[in-house]
Amino acid sequence: MSEMTPEPISGRTALVTGGGNGLGRAMCRALSEAGARVIATGRNQSALDETIAELPIRGRAVTCDVADPDAVRELIGQLTDEHVSILVNNAGVAGPVAPLTEIEPADWDAVFAANVRGTYLMCRAFLPAMTERGSGNVVNIASVSGKRPLERRTPYCASKTAVLGLTTTLAAEVGPLGVAVNSLSPGPVDGPRMARNFRLEAERTGKTAEQAEAEFVSRAALGRMVTEEEVGAALVAMLRMPGLCAADIDLSAGMVGR
Repeated sequence: MSEMTPEPISGRTALVTGGGNGLGRAMCRALSEAGARVIATGRNQSALDETIAELPIRGRAVTCDVADPDAVRELIGQLTDEHVSILVNNAGVAGPVAPLTEIEPADWDAVFAANVRGTYLMCRAFLPAMTERGSGNVVNIASVSGKRPLERRTPYCASKTAVLGLTTTLAAEVGPLGVAVNSLSPGPVDGPRMARNFRLEAERTGKTAEQAEAEFVSRAALGRMVTEEEVGAALVAMLRMPGLCAADIDLSAGMVGR
């Protein structure tokens, strides 16, 4: 096969799951600023509408629970007039914060449904059109927590490890057909989710939330968390990197290295 060269981002259509807030919204913004037309999906229509309203290029907001096969099938039907060539699988949940022996099977399954099955269903839905065209990009949002221990977070860590395995295997399947599949593994991202985790850790240990945060970020080489904007910039950079396939990009401020 001839060398795979990245398509320009400008003028392409990108579908971002979990696009209603946080990382999803930041990545939608970064893609739009790079010239892509963005379709944001998620379960909250008003949040998705807010995301799309912020973008410099007019996009589209469509509700979908990516863990539900029927909902994904309906999404495909709604997007028959779209040529999605960038798929960003970002939708996911943090899951319980507790020892494994205290985690209920239903809570475990809910994490894997959102974080792994949703990624699988979206790839299954949108890859055929990409492989038929002989081009496209899939970026799965994993986590450094899929590569190192994170106490009391076994469902989340295990689900993100699964996303890494899904990525490399899928890349081997569809890379020869012209589609590049990669993963992006953010470290702790400054925002409401991490603030919640620090509050929970403070309650468990008797520390203040500020102490819990300081102890946590001290594990990173840069001594800080990454920002949502940095994750968006990393996504755009990945799409512009020739030859990037079956790769995982770590964006953790040095958390894995420590």
